[in-house]
Amino acid sequence: MKIFSSDRVNAIGSYAFAEVDKMVEHLIKKGIKPLDFGVGDPQAPTPDLIREACKKAIDNRKTSGYPTYTGSQEYREAISKWMKKRFNQYLNPDTEITSSLGGKEAVFNFHFGFVNPGDIVFVPNPGYPPGERGTIFAGGKPILLPLKEENDFLVDLDAIKKEHVKKAKILWINYPNNPTGAVATEEFFKEVIDFGHDNNIIIASDEVYSELYYKEKPKSILEYDREGIVVIQSLSKRSCMTTYRVGWLAGDENVISIVKKVKTNIDSGTCWFIQDAAIAALSDEEHVKVMQEEYKQKMDIMIYALNEVGLETRYPKATFYIWQKTPDNMSSLDFAKKLLQDKLAIVTTPGAWISKEVDGENPGEGFVRFALVSSIEQTKEAAERLKKYY
Repeated sequence: MKIFSSDRVNAIGSYAFAEVDKMVEHLIKKGIKPLDFGVGDPQAPTPDLIREACKKAIDNRKTSGYPTYTGSQEYREAISKWMKKRFNQYLNPDTEITSSLGGKEAVFNFHFGFVNPGDIVFVPNPGYPPGERGTIFAGGKPILLPLKEENDFLVDLDAIKKEHVKKAKILWINYPNNPTGAVATEEFFKEVIDFGHDNNIIIASDEVYSELYYKEKPKSILEYDREGIVVIQSLSKRSCMTTYRVGWLAGDENVISIVKKVKTNIDSGTCWFIQDAAIAALSDEEHVKVMQEEYKQKMDIMIYALNEVGLETRYPKATFYIWQKTPDNMSSLDFAKKLLQDKLAIVTTPGAWISKEVDGENPGEGFVRFALVSSIEQTKEAAERLKKYY
C-alpha cells in the first residue's frame, strides 16, 4: 500500500535546519558544548506563583470534565481586566474575547473561519510560519510582504499589488516583531487600519511579544480601533509559559464570533487548571518586571560584544531577538556556520531560513537571528567567546 501526503502538506515543505543541526551534533561529539541562541523558547522556569496556582487547580478541578471552548468566565474576565490595565481598552469578556491553545494554534486556525479557496492572505516575510501555512491549509494563497531595514521593518502597504488587494481577506502584522525586534508606530497602525477598512480586509495583529520591551511600552492596534481587527496574545513569552499552551484572541465581536465557531470543531478548549494558572499570571506584574530586567541584561551583554568585535548591529526596541547583520556580504548560512566554529560554538538561525525568496529577493538574507533565551551566565560566556575567538 502506498501512502501519499496531501497537496497541502506537500506545499508547506519543512524546516531547513539539518545542516546546522549536523554541525551542532559534531561539536557535541567532540566534547564542545554549543551555546544555543537558535530557537525562541525561553529557558527560565515558569514563576513560582503560576506553578503553585496550577498545582492547586489540578486538585480543585479533579472532576471538572471538558473545559469550555471559549475559556472560563473567570479567565476571560481576567484577560479583559489585564487588557484594560495594560492598553486602556475594555473588551467584553462574553463577546470580544476567546481563549486559545497558545499563539500558534490561534494564528494557524484563524484562517479556517474566513478564507475560501483562492483567497489571498498577506503575511510578513520573514515571519511566523503558521500565518503562511495556516493560509495554505485553509485553501488560500499567501502573499509574502518583505520586511526591510529601509522601512524600519514595517510592512510597506504602498508596495502591495492592487490585484492582490482585491482578492485579500486578511492582513497579518506582528509588532513587536519576530525576528527584527521592530515596534509599530502610531502612524503605521493608523495606516493599517485605514487599509483594512478601505479594502474590507481583516487586520490580524500578533502581539505576543508586547511585554518584552526595553524602553517605551509597545502599543496595541486595539488602542486605535476595533472594527475588523483581532489581536492574538499569549502568555508563553510574557510569563515563561510556553509549555502551558494558553493565550487568547480579542477584538471585533463579529470576528471573534466566527473564531468561536471554528474552535468548537477543532479543540475542546484550554485545560481548566491551565486557565487558572493563566489567571494567576495575569494578576501579577512583578514576575514580568524581573523577566524584562533579565532580558535587558542579556541584550546589553550581547549587543556590546557584537559591537566590540566590529559587527554592525542595532539595539531592538522589543522582543528577545537580535536581527544581526552579517559582515562583508557574507550569506546568512555562512555566517551561522562561522559562529559554530569549534572555539565559538554559538548557535543562531540564518535569516534566509526564516524568510522566503520573492521576486528574486530574500529579505532575511544577510541576517542571522540571536534568540536570547539562554541564561545570563551562558550569554556572558557567548560574549567572551566572541571577544576571544571571532
